[in-house]
Amino acid sequence: MATSIPETQKAWVSTKKAYPPSRSLQLRTDWPVKKILKTGEVTVKVHAAGLNPLAWKLMRYLPSWVVKRPWVPESDFSGVVVDAEKSAVLREGDEVYGWIVPGVAFSSKQGALSEYITLPAAYLVKRPANISAIEAAGITVTAMFAQLALNEAKLSANQTIFINGGSTAVGAWTIQLAKLRGAKVVVSCSKRNEEYVKGLGADEVIDYTSVGPLHTYLAQNPPPTKFHVILDAIGLFDSSLYTKSSAYLHRNGVYLTVGPMPHEFSWGVVPQLLKWTALLSLPWWLTGVRPKAKNVMAANKVEDMELLRGYLEGGMIKPTVDSVYEFADAAEAYDKLVTGRARGKIIVNVSLPPDAGKTSV
Repeated sequence: MATSIPETQKAWVSTKKAYPPSRSLQLRTDWPVKKILKTGEVTVKVHAAGLNPLAWKLMRYLPSWVVKRPWVPESDFSGVVVDAEKSAVLREGDEVYGWIVPGVAFSSKQGALSEYITLPAAYLVKRPANISAIEAAGITVTAMFAQLALNEAKLSANQTIFINGGSTAVGAWTIQLAKLRGAKVVVSCSKRNEEYVKGLGADEVIDYTSVGPLHTYLAQNPPPTKFHVILDAIGLFDSSLYTKSSAYLHRNGVYLTVGPMPHEFSWGVVPQLLKWTALLSLPWWLTGVRPKAKNVMAANKVEDMELLRGYLEGGMIKPTVDSVYEFADAAEAYDKLVTGRARGKIIVNVSLPPDAGKTSV
């Protein structure tokens, strides 16, 4: 099988710092396939790729000398192993899913929006039979983030977590994983997503569109028992949900964020950036805010990958797919992503039949 791998491939590449993503992206048909494997690496024919907000933020904000354009965006994917000569773990023909971490991606200029990808087998797991390739393509980054966040917070049974952005991809995984731990889950989302998040296990839902600023609403309507964990799955740039949290977050609780991000970078956002830096790094007696705050970053842990795979195979958690776009329409898929209105993951079908959709196999 390895000998059938082509020298070049189709790939979407970011060619310049620009927004919207369609101004940065270019579909190439001559992008090289990385065919020289190091020990422990495999080559995967990509079936589908999952979109993440980080990709379009890199396209929009970071100059080329930082990310060394051109490069292929995206981390999450599913596919089939086509060269495993250097791996003792996987074999050719294995159906897998996983991610390519930023360090490997930027150094090799690879990404999930391509037909082939070569990476260490440690970033992959075998796809359970009850999860489709489309569903599997959007699992790793957000599910690993949710698992890491809950581990960081040490969330346990009979505790309560508040998730700001329960209908996001990170929020959806966090709801499910928190319920597996026996925690009570309160989330914010729009009214239209209420049944969706309840279906995932949310116990209480706050319609953020009808209550005004969340920090004000929660301060005026504090829970009977203060939250043990707050996870901001949206990336609020306004720090008020954290700085006002003494009214609704337990004294020994923890505030976690996917990373505060302004809508636009300008000199006007510098004071808030400096404030966030102080809040995330300085002790409480300097900031005046006692609960801990942490900016959580997804990291590859083989044991967590296998744990999540077991949960998926056992039907204890499930992927959520918002929509599926064909490979030629990847730029249009990003248009949907930047609205922030996706309910679960947006998936790009790279090489599966056009009618693959989101049906499990």
